[in-house]
Amino acid sequence: MSTFNPRNKIATRTRLTEVRYEIRGELARRARELEGQGRKLIKLNIGNPGAFGFRAPEHLQAAIAGGIARTDPYTHQQGLPEAREAIAAFHKQRGTPNASPERVFVGNGVSELIDISLRALLNPGEEVLVPSPDYPLWSAATILNDGRPVYYKCDRDNGFLPDPEQIESLVSSRTRAIVLINPNNPTGANYPRALLERIVEIARRYRLLLLVDEIYDGILYDDAVFQPVAPLAGDLPCMSFGGLSKVHRACGWRVGWAVLSGDPLACGDFHHALDLLGALRLCANVPGQFAIEQALHGTDTIGALVRPGGRLHDTRKALIESCAASPHLSLVPPAGALYGFPRVVGAAAQGFDDHEFALEMLEQEDVLIVPGTSFNVPYRDHFRVTLLPEAPMLREVFTRIDRVLTRRAERTQRQSAVA
Repeated sequence: MSTFNPRNKIATRTRLTEVRYEIRGELARRARELEGQGRKLIKLNIGNPGAFGFRAPEHLQAAIAGGIARTDPYTHQQGLPEAREAIAAFHKQRGTPNASPERVFVGNGVSELIDISLRALLNPGEEVLVPSPDYPLWSAATILNDGRPVYYKCDRDNGFLPDPEQIESLVSSRTRAIVLINPNNPTGANYPRALLERIVEIARRYRLLLLVDEIYDGILYDDAVFQPVAPLAGDLPCMSFGGLSKVHRACGWRVGWAVLSGDPLACGDFHHALDLLGALRLCANVPGQFAIEQALHGTDTIGALVRPGGRLHDTRKALIESCAASPHLSLVPPAGALYGFPRVVGAAAQGFDDHEFALEMLEQEDVLIVPGTSFNVPYRDHFRVTLLPEAPMLREVFTRIDRVLTRRAERTQRQSAVA
C-alpha cells in the first residue's frame, strides 16, 4: 500500500486566495457545527425568505405546475421565448431602450449571469469599478474572471451613496465597467435619479459598460422611489439584472435575468459573447421560467409586505428602533432591500473587530450575523443583519447584540481606568 505524499496534493487556483464570501464562509460552517450539537440558532447571514416562513406567491407556483409537462427538454440558451417576451415587455414599460426578447438572457439566478457577463467582458488585468461596501459576488466574479475590482466609496456619512467625482477619479485606461447595486445590499441605500444621471454620464464619457444589479427593485420603504438605470442610459450599453429570488421570495427556484440595452452596434460583440457562454451551459433551469410572466405582469405581492403594517416594514421599524435605543449602535435607516448595516460606536467600538464580534455573537448568543468587512470595506466597525425574521425576533436579536456590546464597553472602560 502506498503512503500519501504531500507533494501529490491537488493544487487549486491561486486567485481563489483573493476571494472572500463570509456570508456562507467560516462563520456559517461553525454555525452548522453548533446546530449539529443541538444548538438552536437565529441565522441572519443570508437574505433567504423561505428560511423565515415566506412562500413564493401561489399564482407563481400554479404557473410552474401548469407548465411542468413542457419542462423536460433543454430550452434556448437565452431562455424560454415566452419568459423573455415577458421580461422585455416589463422593461419596455419602464422605458428601457431596445428592450426585446432577443436582448434578454435568463440564468440560474442573477449570480450566474453576473459571472457570465464578466467572463464575456474582461481580459486579464482589466478593471471594474465596484461599490464599497459591495455584494461580494461582484468582487469574486471579477477576480475569478482575471479582472481587478477597483472600489469606489459609498460613505455612511453620505447615506451610503457614492460620490460621482470619486468614481470618475478612479477611471483608467484599463477600466471596462461600472457596477451599481440599487437598492443596495448591504446598506439599503436607494439611489436618486440625479445621482444616477451623473454616473451614467461618466460611463458615457469613458465608454464604459453599466452593470446594474436591481434584484431588490420592488423592495422599498416609506417614500423611496426606485429609478431604473437603463432608461437614463439610452443608447449607452447597460446590463440590467433582476430575478425572482427577493421580490418574489423564490430563491431556490434559481431564476434570474439580464437585459442588454443600448446601441445594438455597440453591444453586438458583447451580445454574441453572452450567447456563446450561455450555450456552453446549455440552458437555465426550465420549470422556474414558467413563473416569470406571472411574476412581472400578475398580482403584486411585495407591496403589502413593505407598506406600514406589512411584515418587512415592521421588521425594518424594529431594526431602526433597536439601534436608536442602543448606546452602542448607529444606523443609516435602509430605504430598500432586505438588510440593515449598523455601526458600532462609543466605548464598545474601541479596538472593535467585526469578525471577532460575529464569532462571539454566534458562540455566546446563538446569533449568526455577517461582519462588515465581508463586503469589501476598509473599516471593521459594521455588521449586516437581514430583515426577514418577524419583528419580535429581530428585537430579541438586538437585545443579545446589546448584551455583548455592553460587556465589551465595560471591559474597555475598566482597562482605561486602570491605565
